[in-house]
Amino acid sequence: MNASQYTGRVVVVTGAGAGIGRACARAFAERGDRLALIARGRAGLEAAAAEARRAGATAVTIEADIADPEAVEAAAERIEHELGPIDVWVNDAFSSVLAPFTEITPEEFRRATEVSYLGYVYATRTALQRMLPRDHGTLVHVGSAAAYRGLPLQSAASGAEHALQGWHEALRCELLASGSAVRTTMVQLPSVNTPQYDWTLSRLPNRARPVPPVYQPEVAARAVLHAADRPQRREYWVGGSTAVTLLANAVAPGLLDRRLARTAVGAQQADRRRRSGDPVNLWKPVDDLEDHGARGRFTDTARDRSLQFWATTHRAPLAAAAVALLLGTGVCARWARAAGAPGRRGGGT
Repeated sequence: MNASQYTGRVVVVTGAGAGIGRACARAFAERGDRLALIARGRAGLEAAAAEARRAGATAVTIEADIADPEAVEAAAERIEHELGPIDVWVNDAFSSVLAPFTEITPEEFRRATEVSYLGYVYATRTALQRMLPRDHGTLVHVGSAAAYRGLPLQSAASGAEHALQGWHEALRCELLASGSAVRTTMVQLPSVNTPQYDWTLSRLPNRARPVPPVYQPEVAARAVLHAADRPQRREYWVGGSTAVTLLANAVAPGLLDRRLARTAVGAQQADRRRRSGDPVNLWKPVDDLEDHGARGRFTDTARDRSLQFWATTHRAPLAAAAVALLLGTGVCARWARAAGAPGRRGGGT
């Protein structure tokens, strides 16, 4: 069905002006969902809405700081007035500091936590106030491998991601206990090629970069779309690096501590020195006057698909193929044994 003929769901995306949120907005728009895009930067929001409308979708933009619960509540009121009841709420707004913990001020740490953790809490509370009475709705929280595995130089982000994981689990249990049809799920991502590495507050000597391997934001967006359609699973892992990291952390966290201590500090810095005049979005938006799009400066090396996530979303046919292979192997083995048994060969005396 053409997007212009499909009214779709009402989908809210926070952090929609750039990066993963921007790619998510585009993915939902291409299917014809009615979008409410929330972010602080005017230029990024307007560009995201223009992309959605070119795809044939309806889109409204709301400039709001997700860390302000009153602003989030006002945004939800406007969304339901203009688009109708909210079906899906995607939490993606993010801000952080790249620096050793002792070089991050209390004000900076608090601000990063307010955006990347409490912003999810405030937004979800606002969404649930509307979803629970209707007994309908889906919440998708965009997280990362840092929800389980903290990284050096990312204490603010790692702390927020760990908090998100614990909060998400508690909320999911409460919804299950109440028998509600409202669902919540989380998408744990690998390193993604977004503009954040050009505007995150950094005190590193060199320019910031994501830890390889790096994936395109469209990979993340496809995972979020899949999670929104199938929120029964408590969480989704995206990328082989995410799966390997989380499994290694579960089995041998001490060894992983030492490995990351040796490798992760350098892996988060490019060869070029950091410029003192680089923009910072911790306190105010960088994309207020200039659109930065979904992708960052690592497109040449970023991966545009995840085999691991493809396997995750195709478990049934893969399992069927594995069973068929095992059965076929067993049949061939029996044939081989039968062919080699005494008296079964042609022409013997």
